[in-house]
Amino acid sequence: MSDQPTPMMAQYLAIREANPGALLFYRMGDFYEMFFDDAVQAAAALDIALTKRGTHQGEPIPMCGVPVHAAESYLLTLIRKGFRVAIAEQMEDPAEAKKRGSKSVVARDVVRLVTPGTLTEETLLEARRHNFLTAFARVRDETALAWVDISTGALRVMTCPETRLAPELARIAPRELLVAEGSQLQDLAEEAGAALTELPQGSFDSTASTRRLAALFKVDTLDGFGSFTRAELSAMGAIADYLDLTQKSQLPLIRPPQREQIAGSMQIDAATRRNLELTQALSGGREGSLLWAIDRTSTAAGARLLERRISAPSRDLATIQTRHDAVQHLAEDARLTADLREAMARVPDIDRALSRLALDRGGPRDLGAIRTGLTEAIAIALMLGDDSVTLLSDAARDLTGHDDLIDLLDDALVAEPPLLARDGGFVAAGFDSDLDETRQLRDEGRGVIARMQGEYAELAGVSSLKIKHNNVLGYFIETTATHAQKMMAPPLSETFIHRQTTANQIRFTTVELSELETRIVNARDRALEMERAIFARLRDAVLAAAGPIGQAARALAEIDLTAAFADLAAGEGWTRPQLDQSRAFEIEAGRHPVVERALKRKAESFVANDCALTGGDTPAIWLLTGPNMAGKSTFLRQNALIAVLAQAGSFVPATKAHIGLVSQLFSRVGAADDLARGRSTFMVEMVETAAILNQADDRALVILDEIGRGTATWDGLSIAWAVMENLQAVNRCRALFATHYHELTALAAKLEGVENATVAVREWEGEVIFLHEVRKGAADRSYGVQVARLAGLPDAVVTRARDILNLLESGERDGAVHPAEIIDDLPLFRTAPPAPAPLRESAAETRLKHINPDSLTPREALDLIYELKGLTE
Repeated sequence: MSDQPTPMMAQYLAIREANPGALLFYRMGDFYEMFFDDAVQAAAALDIALTKRGTHQGEPIPMCGVPVHAAESYLLTLIRKGFRVAIAEQMEDPAEAKKRGSKSVVARDVVRLVTPGTLTEETLLEARRHNFLTAFARVRDETALAWVDISTGALRVMTCPETRLAPELARIAPRELLVAEGSQLQDLAEEAGAALTELPQGSFDSTASTRRLAALFKVDTLDGFGSFTRAELSAMGAIADYLDLTQKSQLPLIRPPQREQIAGSMQIDAATRRNLELTQALSGGREGSLLWAIDRTSTAAGARLLERRISAPSRDLATIQTRHDAVQHLAEDARLTADLREAMARVPDIDRALSRLALDRGGPRDLGAIRTGLTEAIAIALMLGDDSVTLLSDAARDLTGHDDLIDLLDDALVAEPPLLARDGGFVAAGFDSDLDETRQLRDEGRGVIARMQGEYAELAGVSSLKIKHNNVLGYFIETTATHAQKMMAPPLSETFIHRQTTANQIRFTTVELSELETRIVNARDRALEMERAIFARLRDAVLAAAGPIGQAARALAEIDLTAAFADLAAGEGWTRPQLDQSRAFEIEAGRHPVVERALKRKAESFVANDCALTGGDTPAIWLLTGPNMAGKSTFLRQNALIAVLAQAGSFVPATKAHIGLVSQLFSRVGAADDLARGRSTFMVEMVETAAILNQADDRALVILDEIGRGTATWDGLSIAWAVMENLQAVNRCRALFATHYHELTALAAKLEGVENATVAVREWEGEVIFLHEVRKGAADRSYGVQVARLAGLPDAVVTRARDILNLLESGERDGAVHPAEIIDDLPLFRTAPPAPAPLRESAAETRLKHINPDSLTPREALDLIYELKGLTE
C-alpha cells in the first residue's frame, strides 16, 4: 500500500496541523471522528472504544468517534479534564463535492475552538455560576487583569499589581487564564483552578489591542468607555484576540468594559476564602458553603450576582447603604416581596440566551426566553411602580421600553418554541401568509397520502398495504412478502413499480406517488427555509436591541437579589447592620448562618454570642481560650461571615451589628498538608500567617485559630506570642485570636486593646458539657482528656491520660524543673488497665425492678415515691 495519505486523511492532517494543542473533532456525516494521538487520548478520557481505520506510513490509524447529536456531553467531559477541542464542520453538502469528481473530499474547516473559558452552550455551563476567561498583561512597570464571561457579555478590567494577582484570581475564580509566553504563572493558575493558556506577545500588544477593541465594539475610539492604562488595554486586547481565534470571527456580544478599582472591594485571599467556605465547602461541593446557606435567588442571573457580591464585598459606604435601603424596603413589605419572587421564578436566563443568539448558536427557544423575560420585566416594573428606593426605582426604569420587540416575538413565535431552528414549527400561524400557504400544501399532502393508501389497498386487495417514508427511498408502498407474487404480476404490476425487497417486506412506488412526493418534499423544504429566514429576521431584531435588553437583564438580577436578601432577612430574623468609617466591630447575638441552617435541619437551636472589638484608634483583639469542640472556630468564622454579608449588601444573622468598614479579611483556621509543593501542615500555617502579618492594615479583620500548634509546645507558644504582639503593635487591626496556650492570656494585662474571652463549659460528675457561650475572661483548663473521652477513646487510654495529666500538673505546681523530669518517673505503660469496680445495685433500683407502672393507681404511685425517697437516704 502507498504511504501517500488519502485525500480525506491529507485534509485531516492539514487541519490538525493548523490547530496545534487541541483535539480535532472532524465531522464525518453524523459523527465527529478523531484519529492518531487525538483518538488515543480522547478514547481514554471519554471511556469509548478505540478502533482502527486504514493505514498511514504503514501503520494502522487509531480512530474513535462520538455522535454529533450527543457531542456536547462529550465536550464537557473533555473540557473538565483540561483538553481544548477544535470543531471541524463540513462546509458544503456532500452532493456538491461529488460534482467536482467522485474522489473529491467534502470541504471542511474549523468553525470554533472550545476551551474552558469560552463555553456558551447551556448544557456545558452551570446556570448559577459565571464562566470567566481572564487575561493578565504587563506593559513595562504596569500590570492589569481583565475578565469576561462570553455567555453573558460582561467585561471588566482593573490595574492589578502582581502581588495582588493571587487574591484577585481567587475572587474571580476564572476557568481559563491568558498570559504572554514565558510569564511563569502556572502555579498561580493551578491554585486558582484555571487552565493556563499562553499566547504570543503580539496578542498583548497595547497598540494593536486598541484597534481590536474598537473593532469589537464597532466604534472609532474607546474614549467613550473611559480612560484605560496601556496594561489594561493590553489585557482586554488579548481577550479580544483570543475570542477571534476561538470563535473564528463569530464574535460574542460583549458589553462595554467596566473598570474596577482594586480598593473597591474587601480584599480576601485564597486561603481565607477556603477557610471561610464562602462559595465552596472544604469538601469541594457547594453544599455547606455560605453561598449555599443564603441563596434564595429565583433566577440564574440573580444567583450569579449573589456569588459576585459574596466574593467581592463592597468597600463603598454609599453603595452598601443603597443596597441595605432596598433590602429593608422589601423586608418590610412581605406582599410585594412575595409577588416579586413569584414573577422572578418565571424569568429565564436572558443574558445567556442573548449571547447564544449573537454567536449564532441560539435557537427559537432563546427567542422565546427573550420574549418571556421582557414580558415579565414589564409586570415587575408595574409592581415596583414609582418606588422611592433608589436602587429599585433605577432598576424599574430599565425594565420597560421593549413593547415593539415583545409584540413582534409574540406574533411570530408559538407558545413553546423548539430548541433548534432546523426542526421548524416555531413560527406561529398567521404571522407570514406565504409560510401558511406552504404549510397547507405540505399538510394537505399528508392527507392526500392517507387517502391514496386506502385507494391502493382497495385496488390491490391487500388491507395491510401501507405508504411509508424514509430518507433513502422517500415515500414508498409496502406490503408483506406474502403478497409479492400478486403485486408483481399483471394487472397490478402495471400500476405498482417494484423498488426494493427485504427479508419480510416488498416495496413499490407509482407514478402518481412520485409526483405527489415531489410536491410535498418541495413544500416541506420550502417551509423550513422560510422559517429559517424568519428566525434570522427575529434574531437580528433582538440583537439590534441587545444594549437595552442587557440593561433589563441586569436590572432583573438586581431586583431578584434584593428580594432574596429581603426574604432571607424576614424569614431568619436577620437585622440591618450599621456600617460607617469607624473601626468598630460590635455584634450582639451573632450567629453562624451555615451552622444554624444545619442545626435547624435537626430541630436544634444555635447559641448566639456577642463580639465587641471596640478599640477606637487602638488595636482591638480578643484572645479566645477554651476546649476543643466548645465552638471557638465557629465563633471566629461567624464574625468574619457577618462582615462579608454586611458589606455584600445583606442583612446579618444578629440582633444588632455595628461594623466599621473592613478593608481586608484574613482567616487562618485549620490547615492541611500541601504535598504538591512539599509543604507540611505547619509550613502551610506559617505561610498563611506570614501573608497576614505582611499585608493586614489597621482596617483589616483577622481571625486566627491555634497558631503554632503544628510544632513543639514551646516553639508554638513563642510563635503565637510573637504573632499576637505583631498584630497589636504593627498591624494594629481588629482580630480574634483563638489559642490553647493559656500563657498568652497574660498579654491582656500587658498589651493595650487585648482582652481575654473564653468559651464556657460546665463539669458535672466528671463529664464536660459545652455551653457554646463566649464570655469575657480566660479558661482555666483545656479539658482535652474529657474531649478525648467524648470522641470514643478507650477507657484505659483516657484513664492513663488523666493519670499523666495529674502528675504533670502536680509537678508543675510543686516547681519541677521540667515536665520531662516527671515523665521520666512514670512507668512506660501499665501491664493492664485496672478492672473497673463492679457496680452494686442500690435498694431503690432493686425495688423499681419489681414495679409495673401500668398497674399503679395514683395513690399507689405517690406512696411509691415516698418509699423510694426513703431508700435513698
